Amino acid sequence: MLRQTQSQKLAQKLSPQQIQLMKLLQVPTANLEERIKDELESNPALDVGGETEADPYGLKEFDNDQEGMQDGNHDQEEGNNEFESIDVSDYLRDEHDSQGDYHLNEHNDDDEPKTIPVKVETTFADYLTDQLGMLELDERSHQIAEHIIGSIDDDGYLRRDPVAIADDLAFNRNIMTEEDEVREIIARIQDFDPPGVAAKDLQECLLLQLKKSAAPRRETQLATTILSSYFEEFTRKHYDKIKQRMKITEEDLKAAIQVILKLTPKPGSAFASADKLGGYIIPDFFIYNNNGVLELTLNARNAPELRISEGYRDMLRTFDSGQKKNKSQREALLFIKQKIDSAKWFIDAIKQRQHTLLITMNAIMKYQEAFFLSGNEAFLRPMILKDIADRIGMDISTVSRVANSKYVQTEYGTYLLKYFFSEAIVNDSGEEVSTREVKRILADLVAAEDKKKPISDERITELLAEQGYNVARRTVAKYREQLDIPVARLRKQA
Repeated sequence: MLRQTQSQKLAQKLSPQQIQLMKLLQVPTANLEERIKDELESNPALDVGGETEADPYGLKEFDNDQEGMQDGNHDQEEGNNEFESIDVSDYLRDEHDSQGDYHLNEHNDDDEPKTIPVKVETTFADYLTDQLGMLELDERSHQIAEHIIGSIDDDGYLRRDPVAIADDLAFNRNIMTEEDEVREIIARIQDFDPPGVAAKDLQECLLLQLKKSAAPRRETQLATTILSSYFEEFTRKHYDKIKQRMKITEEDLKAAIQVILKLTPKPGSAFASADKLGGYIIPDFFIYNNNGVLELTLNARNAPELRISEGYRDMLRTFDSGQKKNKSQREALLFIKQKIDSAKWFIDAIKQRQHTLLITMNAIMKYQEAFFLSGNEAFLRPMILKDIADRIGMDISTVSRVANSKYVQTEYGTYLLKYFFSEAIVNDSGEEVSTREVKRILADLVAAEDKKKPISDERITELLAEQGYNVARRTVAKYREQLDIPVARLRKQA
């Protein structure tokens, strides 16, 4: 039996502005410029440049503009109902009123128009398309090859089934083809650089690379057999089974595995966006040691010069000067107001992003002050997201978004913010130490070992215990894998 009841409950929902801020927090500096460019293209009420008093942090106007933003949202709801009278005074403030303009980090001595620089780089698809010129293809086959290249993901894999590609060609390009023809062209693309491109899975990717490997013939043949016939055993590190079934020696197995380990599991990674790989890093923060006093600055590219378009201000003045407004004029006025509101929200979100980035990084800097002053990893304190969240009075998820893909440049190098977060263990003295310190000691033990008789995980556990770090053997194995250190038998050298 169906019943209709009423209930009252409290629920927390994010506003569109809060959602926009959360998304902007996750964006690294390298991508922020492109995100702003997209916003400039989609919202004509948003403009670049302007003149106001210097504001190195871009935060002076944030608190003063919140009330105006909320009032604008209220007006928008009223205008959507019956196009009631709209007060445009909030939008027609004096240009030189520091509390009325929506500018960021501008300078009075620079009157030239500003543009947002956007990073331009050759994509992986462009690189592959350029190689099509080396193939003798007619126009039809060339279009099929272009569609196949467009289906290759950033890692270099072609994970779409040839049948699905044939269907796409028929529906989207009106090219009727068969699965065999698609497979034939895929095979030709697999000869492109980088080796392993257009493979359907990891196994095929590695086998394609072995065909072009410069390793000795016997080792390459053994590696090919392992990947072709014993791939599952290889992925599960069942090396003893592989050795027994292939009837090869420990040295042969080790040599073949070394060939495999030199292959790349993601052939497209060398052509991926540089900011994703960390090959071309744009620091979000800079920390300077000024005679023992740490100074934190935000990358200037995080503080773009944005304002409300003067053209939209003029349109508001024009509409406001009219005595009577018909329905179409009210609708036009409402549209302009909505665009300006959207621009205000975006500028406020950029300001709040700067503020959140600064206070979060400042808390991390103070928490890890000993490291930033010395550069010694041994001085890194155990630190989790909650430690910083409690210090700045924000949610853990906010700190996580800030730490995601953000870099800080110091005199000792450039670090990913996540580098400074680690769990803690308690040593024999009852002191909490970072797991990073344990990993460093583990790496030092392996580096100093006798390669003819490498130490096992059990022995590493005992050596760590002698230094006051009581960790389980499985924990040692986990740290070793995180450091990309192979097991003892694979580290053995003749």
